[in-house]
Formats: sequence, C-alpha cells, structure tokens
Amino acid sequence: MADKPVIRVGHLKITDHLILGISKMKADQGIEPLNHCQLEAVPHLGWNQVADSLANGSINAAFVLAPTAMDLFKAGVKIKLLLFTHKTGSVIITNKKAGIKTIEDFRGKVVIIPYQLSVHHMLLHQMLKKAGLSPGTGATPGADVLLEVMAPSQMPEAIQYDDEGEVAGFIVAEPYGSQAVSEGYGEEFSLSKDLWPKHPCCVFVATEELINNHPDAVHELTRSLVNSGHSVDQNPEAAAKLGSIFLGQKPEVVKKVLTEPADRITTSELFPVIDDLARMQDYMCDQMEVLKTKIDLNQFVDTRFAKEAKAE
Repeated sequence: MADKPVIRVGHLKITDHLILGISKMKADQGIEPLNHCQLEAVPHLGWNQVADSLANGSINAAFVLAPTAMDLFKAGVKIKLLLFTHKTGSVIITNKKAGIKTIEDFRGKVVIIPYQLSVHHMLLHQMLKKAGLSPGTGATPGADVLLEVMAPSQMPEAIQYDDEGEVAGFIVAEPYGSQAVSEGYGEEFSLSKDLWPKHPCCVFVATEELINNHPDAVHELTRSLVNSGHSVDQNPEAAAKLGSIFLGQKPEVVKKVLTEPADRITTSELFPVIDDLARMQDYMCDQMEVLKTKIDLNQFVDTRFAKEAKAE
C-alpha cells in the first residue's frame, strides 16, 4: 500500500521500552501483523536525543519520559500522550567503591540521573529530602548531594571506573542497574516501586499529524503495544529471551529484571492515569522547579486509543 504510513518510534534500549521490541518482532514475523502501518523502532543513546528528534520531526512517535513529554508539549511540539509504556522498573544502584550503607552516606558525593525532566530525578529528590539532604548541581548553594546527568547506557561504566568512589551511584531504568550488579561493581539500594508503588515513567506519544492523518494505524499500533504488555507480564521468561536481543543485554539480566521480584516492572497496566501525571507535574513544578509551568493534562492526554485497545 502506497499510503501505508511508517511510524518511526524513538526509544532507548531499556526494559521500559520492551513492549515496543515485542510488537516489532511480532509484526516482522507475521505473528501479529500490522496491516495499517509499518513500524520502525529508532534507538537513541540518551533522552535529549529523543526529545530533539520529536521536536525536529525526524520521528513521529516515541517512548519518552513523561515529564519530558509534558515539557515538549508546553514548548509547542504537537504531540499527544496515548499510553503508559510500563509502570515502575527503575532502580537505585550504589557504587561498591563508595561504601554506601545508608542514605546519609550519599552526602558529599555524586549521584547520576538520566535526565532533569525524569521521574528518576523526582524519586531521588523525594528520597534525599526525606532524609534531610539537599540535592543540586555544583552551582546550587548548600547542595549536599551533587546530581549529574548521563545517558543510561553509560552509567554502569561511570561507577565501574570510579576508583576513588566519588560517585555514590545512579538511578536508572533497568536493565542497566542489574547489569552493574551482575558485573560485580554495583549494589542494589532501592527499587523505584518501593519509593512510589506502581508509578508511571515512560509514555507513548505520537504527533498530532500522525494521529489525525492515520488514526487506524495509531489504533492498530496501540492495540499491539497493549497486547505485548500483557504477554511480557504473562510469560516473562519468553519475553526475556526476546528482550535480550532488542536491548542488547544478557538473557539472564533481562530475566532478573522481569522476575525478581515479579513486580519490579509491570507492563499490563498501561492506561494513562491523569492523576498520576498530575502528581508528577505538581511535584516537579512546585517542589523542584524543573518544570517551570504546568500544562493542561486533559489537553495533552488522548485516551481514545487506550480505551479502544482495552488498556487497563
């Protein structure tokens, strides 16, 4: 079909985006063909690249951090949030060389985050504030813990080669945390699900142009993603084998992420919950001031596709 649109979905090689890899595999192998579109998964190294690609139009959809998507929408990028891509699935990893035993031990050290506009930043901020610590950058007066931004894929090496133990650790989407643990230089400090149970993180967004011109294609892809989410939760061992290829990770690392514990990450509850997004937006605007102004979430979120796909 000459008019069959290509949906170019930007993503990172993280477990939060595993359902995209499952849907792509099912489409390519004819297990669950896509009749109204062609799906192209476009890997990116870091979150700034995903944001730039959405802004410049080189992709027409993305799996992206919810706060980043909000900021793009506020800046005038014509996108809509259609689906959560997962819940939970991130981890705080400490550097063995840094000797971290308690939250207080983070004082005076660096913690790496994947992006300023991320749920990871919010969860870390809440955890440190609760312990009486003030996170910030080198330019922040009175900061007890210094935050640095780094692409998730680069974080394991950042602690592997930190011989002085200056980096306390990092908060990141899996499987990069479990990779650092399996390779022997990182220790699990806290799972994100224990900081905010069933929290959202990454979302599926599409451009208004794609939605308006090819609604059947967007419906079809959304259905496929929801189905893939159920299949990951129902058969994590099979998903781990496929995920290891999509993510470029060892199968045992991906299997651990999907099974230890079983709710480390969930992919079967993908309906976009406005209240969860509001909680995120309110904290990051009012308490952290990394989001400068709030958007109308009801204008940003389009639930038609999630409803039709029977997302839970």
